[in-house]
Amino acid sequence: MRATRAEILRFISQQIEHLYDQRERMNIARMVAAALSGENELKYLIEGAEVVEIPQLESKVKELAQGRPVQYVIGHSEFCGLDIEVREGVLIPRPETEELVAWVIEKAADIERPRILDVCTGSGCIALALAARVGKASVVAVDISDEALTIARCNAKRLQLGVEFIKDDALAHLPNIADRKFDIVVSNPPYIPISERESMHVNVVNFEPDIALFVADDDPLIFYREIAVTAKHILADNGYLLFEIHQPLAQQTVDMLRELGYDAVELRNDCFDKPRMICSQLSRK
Repeated sequence: MRATRAEILRFISQQIEHLYDQRERMNIARMVAAALSGENELKYLIEGAEVVEIPQLESKVKELAQGRPVQYVIGHSEFCGLDIEVREGVLIPRPETEELVAWVIEKAADIERPRILDVCTGSGCIALALAARVGKASVVAVDISDEALTIARCNAKRLQLGVEFIKDDALAHLPNIADRKFDIVVSNPPYIPISERESMHVNVVNFEPDIALFVADDDPLIFYREIAVTAKHILADNGYLLFEIHQPLAQQTVDMLRELGYDAVELRNDCFDKPRMICSQLSRK
């Protein structure tokens, strides 16, 4: 397609108006146009009258119109300043998860050589952000999905970050790392009850992996409980366990951690003022 930048933005926005509000449409339009043209998004804001040519635009916009998330269409997502490759086998990193990373960094600051474990790593975004930002840290990341681990390893190689990725099962007490010790365990596990699927946006339920999103209605805390039980054996004394959580289950998750013997359980709101993160500490007496 050959047109002015302003015309290209209008074209993209019109094709996806059935899916998103106006503000989100324009954000998506700038992301796609900039990624496909190799230009900075700023050019689409201040140099809209200039004519450009984007050969793949129509086919990519067709994918967007079908509900495919923009991050999958352009093949990457920014997370904590890192360019993370994403495709259908992994979740798209969310901005609120960056706040979880910031909390881990805060807890790691007083540990000389922090040993960090990321459970249910997906694209590797949390582990890679921590490897990039926590000096002298050793970072291990686990996932049950071979596809996710392939994507995560590709991200680590491209970003030249040293993370050890291991296939392991969070619901089976992580047998492949059971003999190791960590100062911090962090996880953003599946947490959405399957009954909420019908109320979610098409670009999530039709494209992002169910295995990384949903849990059974009758046991929505299963990942938190199993990871917390396992963490009691692999955390060092006074080690930290941090979770991203499902807002409606915030208090239940706090109560569960206290019942399991964790101390200093703290709940924090995210950038949208929703309860989204929990940090607890394991103090052996």
